[in-house]
Amino acid sequence: MIENWTKEFIIQRLLAITLLVVLFILCFRVIQFFIVPALWAAILAYVTFPIYNFFHQKVKLSPDFSAAIMTISISLIIGVPLVAGVFILQQEALSLITNIIYRIKVGYLDVPESIKELPIIGQQIKDVLWRINKNPEGTLDAFRLWAQSHLYYGKVAFDVVFSSLAKLGMALMTLFFFYRDGTSLIRQIRQALRNIIGNRIDGYIDSVGTTTRAVVYGIGLTALVQAIMAGIGYYFASAPSPILLSIITFIIALIPFGTPFVWGGVSIWLLSQGHTAEGIGLALWGVLVISWVDNLIRPIVISGATKIPFIIIFIGVLGGLTAFGFVGLFIGPVVLAIGLAVWREWISQHKNELFAQQEVVLSDSRTLPTEFPTEKESE
Repeated sequence: MIENWTKEFIIQRLLAITLLVVLFILCFRVIQFFIVPALWAAILAYVTFPIYNFFHQKVKLSPDFSAAIMTISISLIIGVPLVAGVFILQQEALSLITNIIYRIKVGYLDVPESIKELPIIGQQIKDVLWRINKNPEGTLDAFRLWAQSHLYYGKVAFDVVFSSLAKLGMALMTLFFFYRDGTSLIRQIRQALRNIIGNRIDGYIDSVGTTTRAVVYGIGLTALVQAIMAGIGYYFASAPSPILLSIITFIIALIPFGTPFVWGGVSIWLLSQGHTAEGIGLALWGVLVISWVDNLIRPIVISGATKIPFIIIFIGVLGGLTAFGFVGLFIGPVVLAIGLAVWREWISQHKNELFAQQEVVLSDSRTLPTEFPTEKESE
């Protein structure tokens, strides 16, 4: 009887575990597309939550109205530069394509002499330009055929853009609910994790919050300052579309030490166009001003707030970027911060246990007699 009951209990447990695993897989498949937007929304909500509290608690607005104000503000902050950048990029692309087609038609497509004199590829560039200028109509026909045969890549690019916009819209919509219900959600997550891990989870959650805030502020503030400084350099160097270049610099600056690839490329382009003074000036401005912003602000803001070595943050940013995409810029450092917190707790706990053992040994040694009693004393 007992054996049958035990078998039934084991079978029920296996079925329950199987159903839970299947349910987890199905839930993951359903929300898979929304994981990254939800992560972006969670990061934005957590970092800007003090502003939400200002509207909700200081101004005494309702949670819905405060969340709506914050969501609309974040949408404008992200959307206006994005729309402006897309519009400027579209205009620049159309202008560039129109200019290239016109030069091909008149048989005057050319590049600076400095590019023609490059070793190894300089002669190949000359040969390509000579063939293009010799037969302009044939070149345009070949380009049209090439474009028609590669329409698939255009569809792929359109799908990527549409998917990114859909994720952005989902992140902004989710952001509203994180503002309104964020406190209750964090309380539930904290309690659920406390039931599994214990009270030590509070320290881990605090480490996650501190690291997330420091990384967002450090990366975002550094990228913004670098973009402003680079924009000033682009303007005085007479670089084309300084606003668009500043937006590109801001995006690339989110990656540590990525800014030199932008202002360095613009500087090389200016030199190739014969603007020697402007190119050298922009290069000096990048080395002496823009790069120092990355070298000073980012380590001070991130390492100073988290008490974590900057090299760990640097590895977390780049490793997270390669593992999780752009959102990994913030996930990577948080994961390493949790790992470092666990490591420090384990080391501290081990030291406390060793210290307690030493105390026990010392206390036992104090209870031992210093001298053995003589025979008369023992009697």
